Amino acid sequence: QVQLVESGGGLVQPGGSLRLSCVASGFIFSSNAMSWHRQAPGKGRELVAVISSAGVSTNYADSVKGRFTISRDNGKNTVYLQMNNLNPEDTAVYYCVAPGPRNYWGQGTQVTVSS
Repeated sequence: QVQLVESGGGLVQPGGSLRLSCVASGFIFSSNAMSWHRQAPGKGRELVAVISSAGVSTNYADSVKGRFTISRDNGKNTVYLQMNNLNPEDTAVYYCVAPGPRNYWGQGTQVTVSS
């Protein structure tokens, strides 16, 4: 059973930082690319960042380039999203996603950026 458990969300002020973590199980983590998506209030889900299986290649949504960094530790079956210089537009539920027939999604972790 594929399982993805996100953590690290919370309330931060604009300009602040958060580090999200996603612990994966139920598949060969090191053989799969991983991604982070987010869903802002009233919006659809948006791809935020992708990382290749070995972590050598990454891609980011234009809106987060230069501010967010995706990384992974295959020894810990964990993927991270370091979020810096957060702004209110980053407010969303953030999901860790693994590939599958319909992809696999974690339960999500709430990130709220507000003064």
